Amino acid sequence: MQISFAESARSSVGIEWELALVDRASGELVGVAAEVLDALAGDDGTRHPHITGELLLNTVELVSSVHSTVGGAVRELQGQMAEVRRVTDPRGVELICSGSHPFSQWYDQQVTDKPRYQRLIERTQWWGRNMMIWGVHVHVGIESRDKVVPLLAGLSSYLPHLQALSASSPFWAGVNTGYASNRALMFQQLPTAGLPYELSDWAAYERYVRDMSVTGIIDDYTEVRWDIRPSPHWGTLEMRACDGVSSAAELGAVAALIHCLVERMSRQLDAGESLDWLQPWYARENKWRAARYGLDAIIILDTTGREAPVADELRRLALELAPIAADLGCQEELASVVAILEHGASYQRQLRTAEAAGGDLRAVVAALARELRGP
Repeated sequence: MQISFAESARSSVGIEWELALVDRASGELVGVAAEVLDALAGDDGTRHPHITGELLLNTVELVSSVHSTVGGAVRELQGQMAEVRRVTDPRGVELICSGSHPFSQWYDQQVTDKPRYQRLIERTQWWGRNMMIWGVHVHVGIESRDKVVPLLAGLSSYLPHLQALSASSPFWAGVNTGYASNRALMFQQLPTAGLPYELSDWAAYERYVRDMSVTGIIDDYTEVRWDIRPSPHWGTLEMRACDGVSSAAELGAVAALIHCLVERMSRQLDAGESLDWLQPWYARENKWRAARYGLDAIIILDTTGREAPVADELRRLALELAPIAADLGCQEELASVVAILEHGASYQRQLRTAEAAGGDLRAVVAALARELRGP
């Protein structure tokens, strides 16, 4: 099986942002995505090209076009959100973004009526129905197919950094899980989801997709749901490990960190350096630590087993990557990484809000709605 990799401008960037639809009064999820998308359709009934549905009818997804800067992509998504609000505000529907909803129940949610989603639910059953999760996907353009697998290897070492920074799912169905990102561990229950496998080159990726296809596990490569994956149709590497982020500023911070990391590693490859895979047992442990402890996690840094607090590593990266951020035009967005460390990640803010409200999780939903609206 040969899989072509589309031409893409180096370090171009695109972002997908999943938003939850909630009732303004109760804070409960509401399954009105089809109604919202119909209202956004053109006069000829054509659906909006960049605002789409997802697995559950409680979700709309904003999809940017291709940009040269993170700031441009974020501003486009903010414009799309304003379009959605023109439909949802008069209907008493609020928008929030976090990795999970604090208290709504899976069995109350409706699945979007598309064959792809129906097949997923038929196969995955209870686990699939429990996928009340929201995330952010960041695509970075890769100019050469030969770079994709080495960059996949290198970027995998930064999964815990990004997972901890974006962690926003401490609650699940009304329960404080004790995890910063419960979403990370829920999502990996799906077939083909989770950490990427260690690959040697593009041919190894093609063999993987072939093996998965001939055995009926997937229909095509789009059903490979790794935390980081190649996206051959777009010519990108797609980071999918991040929880849904609660504000545009946080979206910019997470996307800028990914953007800068990929460009730095691309320069390393240009200089003849190699990018190593972290041992799978280290990678798995890192994922669990970041999910459990968030910004308080101590992570494994490299193949030698060195460890350090993830918060310290994020501060170091924000400084080290500043020159690359200047080249990519995302200095302001990268600086917001430090702001998150100072003010707390979304999961920390949610926990503080719940405590101040005496455990009333409706207050958490209301706070998330205010954050998304911005100052």
